Amino acid sequence: MYKTPSPAERILAAADKLFYTKGIRAVGVDTIAAEAGVSKRTLYNHYPSKDALIAAYLTARFKHIAPSDAPAREQILGAYDRLERMLVDGSFRGCPYVNAVTELGDPRHAAAKISIQFKEQRRLWYRALLERIGAKDPDALATQLQVLAEGVLAAGIVRGDPAVARSARAAAEVLLDAAVPRSARRKRRAS
Repeated sequence: MYKTPSPAERILAAADKLFYTKGIRAVGVDTIAAEAGVSKRTLYNHYPSKDALIAAYLTARFKHIAPSDAPAREQILGAYDRLERMLVDGSFRGCPYVNAVTELGDPRHAAAKISIQFKEQRRLWYRALLERIGAKDPDALATQLQVLAEGVLAAGIVRGDPAVARSARAAAEVLLDAAVPRSARRKRRAS
């Protein structure tokens, strides 16, 4: 059964669409209210300020990812495959968290804190998978893999070439091969 979205859900959906495609500073609350089909007053009843709406937009995009039961190496390398698909899609406008921090330019804004949490959650996802496969120094390697992913996001915007994700994936494979002891790789293949 289809449930009609509430005014708050419509406002958040409109903010998500407009902030991501046009930019946070370029979009005013009047435009968001019109897109959501609500009055400005209704918007402010649900989100008392544009800053509150920005925080809600970023929080709604924050999807916690836990490592699955799939092989850890496949999950790590699959992250770069997903980045490539995002770039091919044509709707990619950059990382919404980086975009928000860059546009707002205020390290004390809630968007900065949410963005840091999101990026750290992704790094910890890598680390958990690296620990599972017995990588040397999983914390440092998780940071390196995250930096590769961030590079894909930046280069994808600048170059518009999905091949950057394949290059990052190849670099990640080299890093994984160097960090996972041969004995652990053999044991993994045998099981």
